[in-house]
Amino acid sequence: MGVMDWIKRGVGELMIARPDEAKGYVVWKHPDPTIPMKSQLTVESDERCVFFRDGKIVATLGPGRHTLDSANLPFLSNLIDSFTGGRVLIAEVFFVSVREFTGIKFGGKIGNVEDPKSGVPVETMVHGEFAFRVSSPEALVVGLVGMGRSEPDPVGPWMREQVLKVIRDRIAELIVRNKWPLLDVTSGAYTEELEKSVLEGIVGHVSSYGLLIPRLGNFVIAINEDDRANLKRLYTDAAYLRAVGGVDNFQRFAAGKAMMGAGEGLAKGGGDGGAGGGSGLLGGAGLGVGLSMAQMMMGAAAQQAAPNAQAAAAGAAGAAAAGAGAGAGAAAGAPAVGTARFCAGCGAPLAPDARFCGQCGRKRDA
Repeated sequence: MGVMDWIKRGVGELMIARPDEAKGYVVWKHPDPTIPMKSQLTVESDERCVFFRDGKIVATLGPGRHTLDSANLPFLSNLIDSFTGGRVLIAEVFFVSVREFTGIKFGGKIGNVEDPKSGVPVETMVHGEFAFRVSSPEALVVGLVGMGRSEPDPVGPWMREQVLKVIRDRIAELIVRNKWPLLDVTSGAYTEELEKSVLEGIVGHVSSYGLLIPRLGNFVIAINEDDRANLKRLYTDAAYLRAVGGVDNFQRFAAGKAMMGAGEGLAKGGGDGGAGGGSGLLGGAGLGVGLSMAQMMMGAAAQQAAPNAQAAAAGAAGAAAAGAGAGAGAAAGAPAVGTARFCAGCGAPLAPDARFCGQCGRKRDA
């Protein structure tokens, strides 16, 4: 080792700070646990420096330049190595960034979510961004990162899984509880409500590790285009049902419309566009078929009401017959008025005022 190498090593030992290539890490561990007394420790404004000895937290230093001397920092007396005559500190030093990390991307499948408006389960996905920051450097190192890492990056991937898990739970819960139509959710109509619910739900999952998610970035809840088209068609059909007043009326309306469409197709001569002399005849026949089938549909509807009408008519007729029978019974004992007379000779009927038979000329008996 040359003189210059020895000088450079000595200067490096006296200056302790996070190197530029490690500024992007959430946590960076100083590689050498032996630190010369009176070294200069530099802590940036967006980080904290945590000292550990024998697996225990000794102290945390904030931003600034610190001279590592027990006279300035009394806790260092617990870190002095007696074998070196008090010239070396033995400690594990972690630099933890406390700034807000933004633009952390996440995404994945939520699963089959039932659309409350149509009752159809639809495969739903989500993707977006979120931001997080460290609220407790000591809890993060002890609880998540661990003591053996010098260039750790477990925080971002782990946070992605936590966000996605909470979003899965909260979206399904809110849609079912509030009966939000899935097309409205995917259009972004409830983005603020979803963000608030997710942020509230994720606190319990990350706070024990000294982490905080202050906000979600732009996130999108999406469904397959075929499923979107299917939901739109179902929503349209439901609107028609409400407009015509129920399923039965809608079925009659749809059937009649279809039959009329079939008749118009026949009237146009199918694929020939109605060309030729025979197309006129076919057009009339086709239109007649359409009208006839539409009338059949209307007739079927009328037949549904016919049994009720027939029953009512039968009841009225029975009542009338009963009244007529009672009248006849009352008049049974009275003499007949205008009884018919017959000729005693030939048996031909006689007119009431005739004095002679019109058939044989015999005089009418008194």
